[in-house]
Amino acid sequence: MPERKEKYDCSTTAVMPAYNEARRIEKTVRRTRDHVDRVLVIDDASTDETAREAWKAGADVLTQSSNSGYIAAIKRGFSEADTDIVVTVDADGELPVERVPNLVQPVCTGEADMVQGHRDHIVRPSEKLLTWLASFGGPVGDSGTGLRAIRTHLAQELDLHGACICGVFSLEVLRRGGKIEEIPIRLREVEKPRGIAWQHFAQVFSVGAALFRNWLSS
Repeated sequence: MPERKEKYDCSTTAVMPAYNEARRIEKTVRRTRDHVDRVLVIDDASTDETAREAWKAGADVLTQSSNSGYIAAIKRGFSEADTDIVVTVDADGELPVERVPNLVQPVCTGEADMVQGHRDHIVRPSEKLLTWLASFGGPVGDSGTGLRAIRTHLAQELDLHGACICGVFSLEVLRRGGKIEEIPIRLREVEKPRGIAWQHFAQVFSVGAALFRNWLSS
């Protein structure tokens, strides 16, 4: 395995949930390996060769026994991480993993507990709505981004209730006293289907519940 280029004072694991990403995951893993100590792919019971392609690219792979969704996958990845910092990365190659050092460094130096990549554009109006709603609980930033660096011990404490991470991830970090910072990122162009994110309808209630929990703890 090639030595990663960046030298941090903190050890890092990239947690990469994946479902049926066999066509794209090899490149994503290889790019990510340049910037972290370990890439941990959580294969969410894919029906294609996702796990094999990830392993060939140098990732450690854990396979879910059934398709359980993104939140269950990242929580398993967090629980398996034994480094100082975990970085979340989507498997489809859309996120600019070359920005990982800029995410990690402020967490490593203690300037922030979580650093998010703030995307240059958000395609789905429902996601914008969820972030707007979550912002009533504090400075959540781009609450649906898939590119984050967070202290591992904090990540392992998160409950993450909901159908997806939109709104609830950032709100829970704030509720636990975490400091959130952001850096701008530009998404890569990838060919992938973008259907209606039906889970966002249910996520409105999850964000509402998270806001209520934050209010109770304030």
